Amino acid sequence: MTAYFPAVRLRRAAFIGALCAGLAVTGTGCGENPDEGTNGIGKLSADKIEAKAKAAAGEADSVHLSGTLVSGGKSFTLDMRLKSDGGSGEVKSQDDTFQLLRVGEQLYLKASAAFWGQSDSAGKLGDKYVKVPEGDPSYKQFRGFTDMDVLLDGLLGLEGKLAKGSYTKVGSTRAVQVTADEGKGGKLSVSLEGTPYPLLMERAGGAGRVELAEWGKAFPLDPPAQDQTVDYGSQLPTTKEGGTKGSGQGSNPAKP
Repeated sequence: MTAYFPAVRLRRAAFIGALCAGLAVTGTGCGENPDEGTNGIGKLSADKIEAKAKAAAGEADSVHLSGTLVSGGKSFTLDMRLKSDGGSGEVKSQDDTFQLLRVGEQLYLKASAAFWGQSDSAGKLGDKYVKVPEGDPSYKQFRGFTDMDVLLDGLLGLEGKLAKGSYTKVGSTRAVQVTADEGKGGKLSVSLEGTPYPLLMERAGGAGRVELAEWGKAFPLDPPAQDQTVDYGSQLPTTKEGGTKGSGQGSNPAKP
């Protein structure tokens, strides 16, 4: 019988080798330490991973957010670069597309003439940066899209009991997932490389999916050229139907 042992061992080795190769495709590996070369947060509990991610986000100077949000029953696609003293980028809804630029407390809105509806000034406003007065009802609503703290506060919220999920990748960066209420309360992917920044937030109830990238990366933030700017004083022009275009959004667009 001993004559058969080498053959048995060879078959067993071949089986294990094939199994390991299959597992390696999913990023698990076989006989490997999944935490090797990482920042070590994958060894922590789900609650601690979430806390580390929020702390890292709170200390960052800037971030690039891109993806979709559902707020106030409306769906928005956003591509915003944000830092503590302002932000810039584009926001799209089913009805409108507009660009926002905030330098300090001065907010500018740029959109097509169609965005301004039947306003008498619509033809003059198309593709111009329009100053949004702080006293205008829409100021706080639009400003929310350019406020790093406001967006992150509303975005990085998991609802329910937390559990550590699988290791994954967001782009080329290794990450560990934290799920809430078995995924129904949201799913957060946190970087396993370097600083444990949040990399991807999948919000509860299908309320959006947003990637968070370029943490701490500097970008220019300057007022638009004077010949590209329109100032209407204390209030934005209203449409003939009444009301400022784009009003009705909450002050924190990241909250459902």
